[in-house]
Amino acid sequence: MLMFKNLVLGLIYLFAAMYGNSFAQEKPYPNKNIRLVVPYPPGGSTDNLARVIAVRWAENLKQSVVIDNRGGAGGNIGVEVVAKAAGDGYTVGLFDTAFVVNPSLYKKLPFDTLKDFDSVMFVAVGPAVLVVNPSFGVTSINELISKVQAQPGKFAYASAGSGTAIHLAGEMLKSSQRLQLTHVPYKGAGPAIADVVAGHVPMMFAQPGTVLGFIQQGKLLALGMTGDRRWQGMPRVPTFSESGFSGMESSSSWYVMVPTGTPRAVINLLSASLKKTLAMDEIRDKLSDMAYLTVGADPERSYELLKLEIDRWSSAVKASGASVD
Repeated sequence: MLMFKNLVLGLIYLFAAMYGNSFAQEKPYPNKNIRLVVPYPPGGSTDNLARVIAVRWAENLKQSVVIDNRGGAGGNIGVEVVAKAAGDGYTVGLFDTAFVVNPSLYKKLPFDTLKDFDSVMFVAVGPAVLVVNPSFGVTSINELISKVQAQPGKFAYASAGSGTAIHLAGEMLKSSQRLQLTHVPYKGAGPAIADVVAGHVPMMFAQPGTVLGFIQQGKLLALGMTGDRRWQGMPRVPTFSESGFSGMESSSSWYVMVPTGTPRAVINLLSASLKKTLAMDEIRDKLSDMAYLTVGADPERSYELLKLEIDRWSSAVKASGASVD
């Protein structure tokens, strides 16, 4: 009798497990954690943006969004991780301007920017601010240019990596003012900012939200802002055009991408849930305070904007003469 009872219980558990697995398999997307690849270390503008949106995005998706920082090679290592991932919606990339710059900057990439990815959303744009260590002894763009011109080749500027918008901003400044400055690329904005704060490198362009605290503490000095208007978080910092320097109106941009072949229904769900996230007052206010201007374009429009950005930055790279082997 006991043996029969155990057999019956065993069959019940077996059927429960079988049906439980069946139900789990039938659960619609997403039914496991989503990996959000950030191609830089923690502490930079892309990582900051990811951390602002991830929690609320996860709530709207009803599934965890886990940030995976993969820094190096001007963002290309993290981008390649996404390019080679399965197109199932569980690996998503948050990329910055380097994504649209690198096709023109690098002679060879391990992925095709347009063919290996599908657009989810053109998320946001934002200006860059030129900051210096106070020990550098300049308080304006004009003073900086005069000092660099007087000692050609002596000074350097840091960046979050080759191909980033803040790298290209430095190259634009160099070419427009005929400056001899050495570019020092880092694996992300966080390490670059740390070295400028420490005085190891005297200057860099940065996304305003990443350096605001250091400026308020007097550890960095802001000289000028790219873009066509002042940012509310730094109302006393003039734009380059206000200071008499044209050609510095460029801004950074951020994109959410998935591997090519991701089902359209999955892309639409990711896009709709992210758009809902960006529309939340809490998120909108946080991003505004960090100098991000949300765009929130749908997948089709994002792809068109992406192509326009690639063409625009191709001209800027060519004009600067910058290249990476």
